[in-house]
Amino acid sequence: MNGFPDLRADFPILETGVHFLDSGASSQKPVPVLEAMDRFARTSYANVHRGAYKLSVAATEAYEAARQRVARFLNADPDEVIFTRGATTSLNMVAFGWGMQHLGPGDRILTTVMEHHANLVPWQMVARRTGATLDHVPITADGRFDLDAYREKLDERVKVVAFTGMSNALGTIPVTPLIASLAHEVDARVVVDGAQLVPHRGVDVKTLGADFLAFSSHKMLGPTGIGVLWGRMDALEEMEPFEGGGEMIADVTLHDATWAPIPHRFEAGTPSIIEAVGLHAAIDYLDSIGMDRIFAHDRHLTAIALERLADVPGVRIHGPRDLEDRGGVISITMDGTHAHDLATILDEHGVAVRAGHHCAKPLMRELGVAATARVSFYVYNTEEDIDALVSGLRKAGELFGVG
Repeated sequence: MNGFPDLRADFPILETGVHFLDSGASSQKPVPVLEAMDRFARTSYANVHRGAYKLSVAATEAYEAARQRVARFLNADPDEVIFTRGATTSLNMVAFGWGMQHLGPGDRILTTVMEHHANLVPWQMVARRTGATLDHVPITADGRFDLDAYREKLDERVKVVAFTGMSNALGTIPVTPLIASLAHEVDARVVVDGAQLVPHRGVDVKTLGADFLAFSSHKMLGPTGIGVLWGRMDALEEMEPFEGGGEMIADVTLHDATWAPIPHRFEAGTPSIIEAVGLHAAIDYLDSIGMDRIFAHDRHLTAIALERLADVPGVRIHGPRDLEDRGGVISITMDGTHAHDLATILDEHGVAVRAGHHCAKPLMRELGVAATARVSFYVYNTEEDIDALVSGLRKAGELFGVG
């Protein structure tokens, strides 16, 4: 285990014996997160920001404590932390709240061919509505962000550079500070989809270089239904609210409204209160391990998996084949076998992987495949999971006559 603690006892679902290798889609939840949410729901729940009674005050304090905890996790100002329904909502909030205000004909938006649909489709929608042009940075032959092509595409017409902090399909980790620095030289705003990055690697927004960072709780041991949009205050001040109603207002007349201060102006309606408590507990759990140790653990398992997968007949690895600028996500195909069939056989052997296009259809077309089977690691995975994966793949190969 390379000195990493065995945490499986903290995750009740693993008692079923499943080798869970789909944390890239959604992570399992440790006991401290489950207990924190249950305790709050049983003893402290009320709506927030709206009641003068003690229970509401206590709930508000817990909700705002979660915001403070996220801020410490990111080395950010709490006022720059906005709670959303998830990374997808966060990215849509930037695209429509910022993009609709600042983009027009002649402006350019740069994304990449390996983006999750959540960081591509909103920009397509905004481009159609504003007249801006959408362009895409390609990947290199080994699945990395093509910096040379990026430099060629970057000019003063580019107003937004939106890219993944870590590819959910390839595990590729673009060099965000460099990409952001080059974008800022032409006064472009930088939007990072951190859904895969933030759960696995320490992120300091003061050195990351981004103007906006989006991520979800459910991929970092927390509950579904809550995510975060972090933004530099000057960038947030350029945004219009994405939704109206509830506590996002300062005043309302029959014909007009004024907005509450940031971050509350971007949090319309009753928020995900219990889920915020769960996110707080999840961050406490991650920090108790140490984000550097978590990233090292991911790399340790990825190195072993890459080596062993390369020896399985018929298996092809898509994306980086070494550990340089990559995380614990590996996409594979097997000759003559559909990814869904491969995942079904693995499931019969107790191994859970994701099969499909991973909400990255343009990338699948770039790779020349309809789908891949995706393996993704997290804190509760061990070398035993890799053993089970490789054994299952070999049995699948035998079944389908590969090799």
